[in-house]
Amino acid sequence: MSAPPLARMWSRTSAFAPGFGGRPKPWRRPSVLLLMTVAGTLAVGCTVGPNYKRPEMSPPPAYRWAAEAQAAASLADTPWFQVFDDEALHALIRESLAHNLDLRLAVARVQEARALSGVAKSFLYPEINGTAGYTGNQASRNSQPPGATKDGDRTYNNTQLGVSMSWEIDLFGRLRRNNEAAFDRYLATEEGHRAVIVALVSDVASSYFLLRELDLELEIARRTLVINEDTVKYYTTRLQGGVSNRLEVDQAAGNRAITAAQIPDVEQQIAVLEHAISVLAGRPPGAIARGRTLAEQHVPPEVPVGVPAALLERRPDVLAAERLLAASNADVGAAKALFYPTISLTGAFGTVSGDLGDLLKGDSVIWSFGAGLFQPIFNGHRIKRNYEAAQARFEQSLAQYQSAALNAYREVADALVTIQKLAVKRTEQEAGVEALRDASKLARSRYDNGLSSYLEILIADQQLFQLELQLAQTRGNQLQALAQLYRALGGGWQPEPPPPPGQPGPMPPPPPPPPASP
Repeated sequence: MSAPPLARMWSRTSAFAPGFGGRPKPWRRPSVLLLMTVAGTLAVGCTVGPNYKRPEMSPPPAYRWAAEAQAAASLADTPWFQVFDDEALHALIRESLAHNLDLRLAVARVQEARALSGVAKSFLYPEINGTAGYTGNQASRNSQPPGATKDGDRTYNNTQLGVSMSWEIDLFGRLRRNNEAAFDRYLATEEGHRAVIVALVSDVASSYFLLRELDLELEIARRTLVINEDTVKYYTTRLQGGVSNRLEVDQAAGNRAITAAQIPDVEQQIAVLEHAISVLAGRPPGAIARGRTLAEQHVPPEVPVGVPAALLERRPDVLAAERLLAASNADVGAAKALFYPTISLTGAFGTVSGDLGDLLKGDSVIWSFGAGLFQPIFNGHRIKRNYEAAQARFEQSLAQYQSAALNAYREVADALVTIQKLAVKRTEQEAGVEALRDASKLARSRYDNGLSSYLEILIADQQLFQLELQLAQTRGNQLQALAQLYRALGGGWQPEPPPPPGQPGPMPPPPPPPPASP
């Protein structure tokens, strides 16, 4: 009894079976055009799951502590080498952008994510593989049945050559959603790379301004120490001449020791900070070149901050959080697609021959084509739980995005109030320093005229020394607050805007290295 036509066709298309031969009849050959038409129709398919839409954030109408009239211009639109007017600082930032290890790590993460995005995209296309093989064997003479001749050829050879193809038809968009998720995660690493640049510029500038502040504190301490030592010598001479007393000399010596003890402490802080800046610049700990003094650094009286609504488009950490939110949204669609059938196509074409000379002849040609459908029926609710987990991860990403946006508004407001209050504080301290300098002169004049005790001089000197240190700290804090505001506003280079989240475009080239000079 002959086999049914379908079974006969299946038996003749079982690819690469040794000894398979025969030329299929023309009506049994599948039409390539028909197969491509069906595959293209299936590939269009539908994409299940929600399309990404940016959540409503309702930004505040204005930053708190900002000027009432806010223009669209922002400090973040200004390149860093125009915000910070110090050539030594420029050189440090350029060196850090070229050699910082955290930045190198961020670039490597971008390259990894870009490669993984390409891997995810590859599943949208057919997979084609080439195959080739050779087998040879020899039968045993003693295994021949009784009566069979044992002088025949016992060697058998088989050579095969062909190509195979497999393709999963993305009918319900699972592979496309996976591609979207991978591409959005790649873009998130791009924003992360930019966030490292912005943070690095801000950290180097803040550390440099703190270093110049400590330099000024050390200068004040050394200058005050010279005055204290002269005072000790002065009252020691008076004591030896019988004009002063031991109490005044001891008080002067104690005041000198308090000032002298400040110097090694400040020197230690300077050395530790120089080491930290050296590491930011990607080099071993060493000395840091200085440029303008703290008093020569420029602090703008008013800083443009733009409008809060633009912050969501500017801050790299907020943009990275949104990219991860879009990726989580695509993951929800991919998890939902697992509920639906999976359709795959397979095919093979090649030749099989026992004689190498017959390998390319028509009778050696073999081919096969298959289509399969896979539909989950019962798996212990595994697909459902996976879908619920994807939805929960989306809610986590949504909370992280909203938190990043709110934190961005807070950091800008914190920097603004810091800059404003430090300006008021600096004005008061500058007036106080001038008053205490005058008080110190008056106290010495009164003492020389016998109108007061040395205690007045001691109090005036101590107050002047402490207030001068506080004024130096306030000046340094002002510059550091400016650097923090620049970072909070997402300052730095503004690259070309990427595609909207959830809509992957063509794979962009790897990120270029930071520029060596402005």
